[in-house]
Amino acid sequence: MTARLADIAAQAGVSEATVSRVLNGKPGVAAATRESVLAALDVLGYERPVRLRQRSAGLVGLITPELDNPIFPALAQVIGQALTRQGYTPVLATQTPGGSTEDELTEMLVDRGVSGIIFVSGLHADTTADMDRYDRLRAKGVPYVLVNGFSPKVQAPFVSPDDRAAMQLAVTHLASLGHTRIGLALGPRRFVPVLRKIEGFQLAMEERLGLSPEESQELIQHSLYTLEGGQAAAAALIAKECTAIACASDMMALGAIRAARQQGLHVPRDISVVGFDDSPLIAFTDPPLTTIRQPVQAMGQASVRALLEEIGGTPAPHSEFVFMPELVVRGSTASATKRAAARD
Repeated sequence: MTARLADIAAQAGVSEATVSRVLNGKPGVAAATRESVLAALDVLGYERPVRLRQRSAGLVGLITPELDNPIFPALAQVIGQALTRQGYTPVLATQTPGGSTEDELTEMLVDRGVSGIIFVSGLHADTTADMDRYDRLRAKGVPYVLVNGFSPKVQAPFVSPDDRAAMQLAVTHLASLGHTRIGLALGPRRFVPVLRKIEGFQLAMEERLGLSPEESQELIQHSLYTLEGGQAAAAALIAKECTAIACASDMMALGAIRAARQQGLHVPRDISVVGFDDSPLIAFTDPPLTTIRQPVQAMGQASVRALLEEIGGTPAPHSEFVFMPELVVRGSTASATKRAAARD
């Protein structure tokens, strides 16, 4: 018990005596101090005494996919910092293959008495998922904001990058370099961001290169949002004689570069590759990756503002806040070579 008190006191930045007073429900402790102690309990994984479990106004849940993709830790950091500046304590809950599901993590956070939840790339982005789960959450009085994905069935604030514009930026850049055989590597079709990227890609291919949606559909390859997924998708697109590939994530783009090298192709001399996210450290790959930068800072801050409005009793608009991405040109794209042009 003494060791536990010491841990909690250190985490909360208070004395062990203060921790003891809070845990025993004694008076004479400032509200902010009490919240710090309760937040420390949650962060350290200790169960709250039953009489204190509803006193957690300072906690906000953040549910993300696995953290293998660097864009998710980057977004979590922005959201966490924004919450902390507003006096809230973020509680990160991560989905992992074979681990807890989104519903299980949500239930855990609700049981902890969180003030609200931010979902990043969750089931709200899956067109085949049951959206009633979010109605049930709202019925419990828990506000929430949904990031990366949209469903007209869910009455809540959404925060997204402009996926259509992102692919238009990628295709416009590659077409300006002389590429006419441009492939698209992305994730499973059931996800809203994937569908939007396809729309943007096909529109840009029609406007820039005169390809019909049916023709550009042949240059689209679905796979997994992983390095291995990008490698598999790129191998298929290279077999279709693509001289440039736009990828739906930086991890997929790194896989595409690996696939090109395995076939003896040089990036960018023989084939150009564009990523999506502008993940941390991606500027230092070999070659440095040309990519579409997600507006992570703006999206993270907007999601926190929307949630705090909901928590404060002033519901944010039940609509989607869409943020414009940015093309970052580095070393993985170059002009189409004569060899590449000869394929067309």
